[in-house]
Amino acid sequence: MITGNNWLEKPIILVVDDTPDNLSLMAGLLKDRYKVKVSNNGFKALDIARSMTPPDLILLDIMMPEMDGYEVCQQLKADPKTAGIPVIFLTAKTEVSDETKGLNLGAVDYLTKPVNPDILLARVKNHLQLKAQTDFLNDKNAFLEQEVRRRTQEVTMVQDVTIMAMASLAETRDSDTGNHIRRTQYYVRALAEKLRDEPEYTELLTDQYIDTLFKSAPLHDIGKVGIPDRILLKPGRFEGDEFEIMKRHTTLGRDAIQHAEDQLGIEVEFLKTAKEIAYYHQEKWDGSGYPEGLSGTDIPLSARLMAIADVYDALICRRVYKDPMPHEKAIRIIQEGRGNHFDPVIVDHFMEILDTLQAIAARFADSDQELEKKKAHLELFKNMVTENT
Repeated sequence: MITGNNWLEKPIILVVDDTPDNLSLMAGLLKDRYKVKVSNNGFKALDIARSMTPPDLILLDIMMPEMDGYEVCQQLKADPKTAGIPVIFLTAKTEVSDETKGLNLGAVDYLTKPVNPDILLARVKNHLQLKAQTDFLNDKNAFLEQEVRRRTQEVTMVQDVTIMAMASLAETRDSDTGNHIRRTQYYVRALAEKLRDEPEYTELLTDQYIDTLFKSAPLHDIGKVGIPDRILLKPGRFEGDEFEIMKRHTTLGRDAIQHAEDQLGIEVEFLKTAKEIAYYHQEKWDGSGYPEGLSGTDIPLSARLMAIADVYDALICRRVYKDPMPHEKAIRIIQEGRGNHFDPVIVDHFMEILDTLQAIAARFADSDQELEKKKAHLELFKNMVTENT
């Protein structure tokens, strides 16, 4: 018989009764089929039930001194470790109210003394089989839940790797990118966590939404893969129509993400946020940005957060054609942009977590080796331009 202990062992039956003759009688009836443990009081019974080898079923007398069977049953069912052990009351109490009370406390059966041996053995066998089936289903459900968690984790990991791979496409085209996508990702999360101190954002900025922001942020410049090298790799200011072409990266990014979502055939929350960030992160609070010239809170919050993270990182980090700007000067520029370039509330919270932002910048700083690689990339571009002219 399959039980909760071991398939190859006899099931364990615990008999609880304060009368020695009753214990002997029950042990004699059960010993050929089951391993029998006995207890002459409720306290000892609870200790046995909570031991390393708990019983598979308990036959429990009601009328016992100090702790009666009802209280024993109540404590068994209140303890998650013992709640699943079937309890059959075996008692001289014959009133319907007594039986009802026992069943309401969680007992699976109620037999009155003197008990018919055949009926007792049949009831014990049936309830052990029911317990075995329940244990099997519980084990199967636990396995399925674990498998669902494992596969969900795998999907999440694949999703994260895919996002970073997509974001890295822009990095391979843009010599300025480096660890920019990593730094801005963490800036956005830090700002969002601070911003939810504001009552108007507390409900929106849940842990789940902040995780979505964090996951989406690396895709903010994915559209740069569609910008020609002569513009994308140009150091310094753009001339003529170059800036107009560069501005297209917001639309290209949104459309690329939308295409990916269309291929999936379902709407994905983090891709929705990624589209917002890619398309709107160049908008400005006063409406002077692009691509649509939105202003104020018409700009999605995700894009407003990315806007300040993006500019801050560009100011404080090295480029192949410039040294990093002193942190104090970068902060002054951010403050000067309060209310025109940036959401003023976000700027205020930005100022309160400067130490956190600087720590992120230091953690993901570009190495000298990475900078040399970018310089080589830029030199190659200059040579190509010279040859073409």
